[in-house]
Amino acid sequence: MKNILITGGAGFIGSHVVRLLVNKYPGSTIVNLDNLTYAGNLLNLTDIENRPNYRFVKNDLVDDEGVFALFKEFSFDTVIHLAAESHVDRSIANPMDFVHSNVLGTVNLLNAAKFTWKDNYEGKRFYHISTDEVYGSLGDKGLFTETTPYDPRSPYSASKASSDHFVRAWYHTYKLPVVLSNCSNNYGPNQFPEKLLPLFINNILHKKPLPVYGKGENVRDWLFVKDHAEAIDLIVGKGRIGETYNIGGHNEWKNIDLIRLLCNIMDKKLGRTPGTSAELITYVKDRAGHDLRYAIDAGKVQRELGWKPSVTFEEGLEITVDWYLTNDQWLQQVTSGDYMQYYRKQYEER
Repeated sequence: MKNILITGGAGFIGSHVVRLLVNKYPGSTIVNLDNLTYAGNLLNLTDIENRPNYRFVKNDLVDDEGVFALFKEFSFDTVIHLAAESHVDRSIANPMDFVHSNVLGTVNLLNAAKFTWKDNYEGKRFYHISTDEVYGSLGDKGLFTETTPYDPRSPYSASKASSDHFVRAWYHTYKLPVVLSNCSNNYGPNQFPEKLLPLFINNILHKKPLPVYGKGENVRDWLFVKDHAEAIDLIVGKGRIGETYNIGGHNEWKNIDLIRLLCNIMDKKLGRTPGTSAELITYVKDRAGHDLRYAIDAGKVQRELGWKPSVTFEEGLEITVDWYLTNDQWLQQVTSGDYMQYYRKQYEER
């Protein structure tokens, strides 16, 4: 039996990891720690919220007393650290929010694990999930590997790079049993609609403009969120202590090509004349410090742990679009802010 702490488990990636582990490991206790900021949504987890091996705790990682108390209560032997502010545009507008959440929150969590485990690290693991954005920007060729030097270009990626360095420092200085992974752009169900795909799906539904930065030539590698959750499960169980694993979809797309593909799928799903949604594309001023290209070499995680993506991008995108069209009420609640009423009803008004 394991006591597993998942931070940020009400968010996009976190909710998929929570669901996977709650269903896969009924003998383990899965504790979801989430502060329920704008992107944390308990509606993502209604299907498993009453499982006997699941607990939700609302708290901020920056609250060191609260984090230490939680470790004392549950005696965690496994930490999966996903909680983070993650939107680049928000980091440009409010960088200090990212320093507090992503850097100070991570250090509090590291300290709680170190203090609670008291150098008795047998069977313990601290798994920190990061992003490919810490590596900076690529030209037309090349791939990010686990040894690519860090070169963050935004306050968001700088805050994640800093948290990565602190995790490695706790490994080297205190021998804390850590493992890290850096992932590419995730997509799939339950993603907060400020990110590209759910934002554009929602805008196409309501025939609103599709704002494309610059000329839309920025390239990203896209990873289906359920494949990412499976990789996380493998790494937390079998990844080598002190190692880093890059997780990517082997799936590079220029933003404009991805958006045109999405427009074609949406026209087909909505019964609109082909080309209707593409007419909504609007080019806007480019983002400050916008990285040109990200691309991940995910060979290490495949060689060592046998992981590889289970769906093609076209298959994953169809699944994603179908989910948002089927769950239009979820989308309405998120875009209106009504999703926060669920927490109040379920937890504060009882």
